[in-house]
Amino acid sequence: MRSVLFLFLSAAALAADAPLLKDDFLLPDFEGRRALRGEWKFAEGSATCTQDDELYKKNKDHGPILFYDLAYTDAVIHFAVKPDGANKMVVFTANGAEGHVFRLVFSQAGMGVRAFPPEEKDHKSISLGNEAAVELKTDGWTKVSVELRGTKATVKVGEFAKTYEHASIARAKTNLSVGFSYGTVSVTELVVNK
Repeated sequence: MRSVLFLFLSAAALAADAPLLKDDFLLPDFEGRRALRGEWKFAEGSATCTQDDELYKKNKDHGPILFYDLAYTDAVIHFAVKPDGANKMVVFTANGAEGHVFRLVFSQAGMGVRAFPPEEKDHKSISLGNEAAVELKTDGWTKVSVELRGTKATVKVGEFAKTYEHASIARAKTNLSVGFSYGTVSVTELVVNK
């Protein structure tokens, strides 16, 4: 009886520690992932896409994007990204049923951190911070971690770490995305934990 109870408790503990989502990028079809606005290639554990300028214009100046349909409120999202030198922007967004909730925008000016209060019209955002020293490497992978807990978002990019706070961050989320504008971008190691 003890061994059965031990196995049951061990299985329950492993299930509790299991990620909510883990994309190893080995297959082009992954349940819950939508690779849009470009020709995404999946090889060697990463997803890579080069912006198509015609598609960019057709999509109202929005570039390639990876969407993940996932219901969560609090979570830790990890991924690594590698843009090339032609890239102008990489964007991570947590979305809710009513629209955007939280966003990181990486550009040549650094990293912008945005919240989207639900009472604002037309997805208007407010700045939670601009980190001019935070940039993505173009010659290798940059690891990014976003921990959303209640009203707080703790962001880690390489050696940089900072916590931001806004009431709207606590809203329920329905998906997350990593997108970009211009050039070629690769994404790998995307994992979402409780």
